[in-house]
Amino acid sequence: MAHNTDDEPKTNRSTYRKRLRNALSFKKTRSRRRKSLNPYSISFFGVWFLAMIAAVGFHAPDEPSYRAQLEEWHQNRIKSLKSETGWLNLAGLFWLNEGKNSVGRGPDFDVRFPVANELKELGIFTLQNGEVRFTPNPGASVQADGKPVTESLVIFSGAKSKPPVLAHESLRWFIIKRGPKYGVRLRDLEGQFLRDFHGIDRFPIDETWKVKAKLEKPSEPKTIPILDVLGQTTQTPLAGTLVFDHAGKTYRLDAVGEGEKLFILFGDPTNEHDTYGAGRFLYADKPAADGTTTLDFNQSINPPCAFTPYATCPLPPKQNKLAVAIKAGEKRYGDH
Repeated sequence: MAHNTDDEPKTNRSTYRKRLRNALSFKKTRSRRRKSLNPYSISFFGVWFLAMIAAVGFHAPDEPSYRAQLEEWHQNRIKSLKSETGWLNLAGLFWLNEGKNSVGRGPDFDVRFPVANELKELGIFTLQNGEVRFTPNPGASVQADGKPVTESLVIFSGAKSKPPVLAHESLRWFIIKRGPKYGVRLRDLEGQFLRDFHGIDRFPIDETWKVKAKLEKPSEPKTIPILDVLGQTTQTPLAGTLVFDHAGKTYRLDAVGEGEKLFILFGDPTNEHDTYGAGRFLYADKPAADGTTTLDFNQSINPPCAFTPYATCPLPPKQNKLAVAIKAGEKRYGDH
């Protein structure tokens, strides 16, 4: 039987209309679904999307490495040494006699400051009954904490917690007390020690010398004798004994308190050649609630006496002289 080709266009038109209706129906359904997402859903998906991007594509910067932290600590140490209140500019230490002590730039005075362009009388120190006065010489340009000194001024007494700093040109000075002695500590901001300073040698960083230590506190308040380079002994409150292990052995170091830190004076066999002969200093944080702290011997430092003959350094007590060589921290800078 012959095929009727006249029915093909009708069939194609019918199929097309059916497909068009289906497409329009799908579009409406998708539109309704989009409208069904309320603002809260949109916010949720937005936050979720951003969180996924942050987790995959962004990372918080890493903490500085241990070596970077030590290098930053060392640079701050150098800045402190070279600062106006650092040890490198010490230029003199003059012990006062009871009564009047003349002071000036040159050899003709009781207290002999370095000569600059000419001999110059600056004034009179008067020590009496534990009090020190400074009386300026007429015409001398002297300031106390930045203000001109024009008349007699008390610059040290038992009632004053911090003595004023006096200044003349590049010189700075103030009064210190060591035992029964009263002295004038002099700084020169253009001094030789400061000009000659070119850094401090250190041992290579050794992380095995960063150790945990347990602070054993005394059962009742206790002092330990600390001898200084002047030969004077001071009974110093004991904060406790730090107990730590290294390479399978246990060591102990007595610590005293200094502000918010523990202060440790220690000696070891490196003092013979590699480090300062009289020992080194180390500071540590006061212990946490569990009684532990960290001793980082890579931060062991030379005492001030390594940099100047005008410091009055304390010396390690005999119980703090260790048998193990601590090859970490600062090496010998000088002997004064």
